[in-house]
Amino acid sequence: MGTKIARIMFLVAAMMFFAVLALDIAVPALVLSVMALSTWLVSLDPPFGKRQRGAAA
Repeated sequence: MGTKIARIMFLVAAMMFFAVLALDIAVPALVLSVMALSTWLVSLDPPFGKRQRGAAA
């Protein structure tokens, strides 16, 4: 009986470990993707902000 409980506890601990490991990979990847997207959006040259010839600065 004791070994069955120990196996179940080990299985639950292993499942929790690998679930947290997946989050340790997914969360930084999401953060880096958002940072890269925001950098790309800031560096875009908007087409609606073009000046006309002879316009004052």
